Amino acid sequence: MTLKLAIWDMDGTIVDSRDVIQTAMERTFETLGLEPPAYNETRKTIGLGLQEACRILAPDYHDIETLAATYKQAFVAQRSDPSFKEPLYEGAIETLNRLSNEGWLIAMATGKSHAGIRAIFEMHPLEGFFDTIWCADDGPGKPHPFMCDEAMKAVGAEPHQSLIIGDAIHDMTMGLNAGIHTLGVSWGFGTADELQAVGAHEVHHDYATLNASLDAFAERLA
Repeated sequence: MTLKLAIWDMDGTIVDSRDVIQTAMERTFETLGLEPPAYNETRKTIGLGLQEACRILAPDYHDIETLAATYKQAFVAQRSDPSFKEPLYEGAIETLNRLSNEGWLIAMATGKSHAGIRAIFEMHPLEGFFDTIWCADDGPGKPHPFMCDEAMKAVGAEPHQSLIIGDAIHDMTMGLNAGIHTLGVSWGFGTADELQAVGAHEVHHDYATLNASLDAFAERLA
């Protein structure tokens, strides 16, 4: 049987975390007496490791470790609110379920920490879909190809059998660096123009066209 591997980003691709992340970032900067970044600044760092994102958003701040730790506290505090929501995008779980039933191997490559991934799994029934999970805690972050390379090694897939699905330019660049097919999605943190500009092979605006592209990829492999 021909292997086929779909490597998924999480934030902005499967889970709509735009409001949650921006709110946590604003509260973090306010706590430390800093001017909060605008959403347009924050979104461009999503997918990177937290400390790297903090360095970009606060290049002159003297203690990036404290900034990152304060962000984590702000994020966790939001989760303790009874009204907290971090919803799945419409069509995400149906697509993951279909791919699993059709014999795809499914991996995660995310800028989240293991603790962040665990929190998502406690909120949504996603864990069972993933054959291998790689995140910012495991090694070099995006756009380094490490997470894609390790995902392929873990399941025995080759680059021509693999693709990545993500919403950020860092996802697309990571995939290109790993030599795999790149499917950008425009409903998260990156814009279609930005994804195309870094060389994404395709950009999709809804799960319907993404699913058609996944089917076409599988047919080419067959």
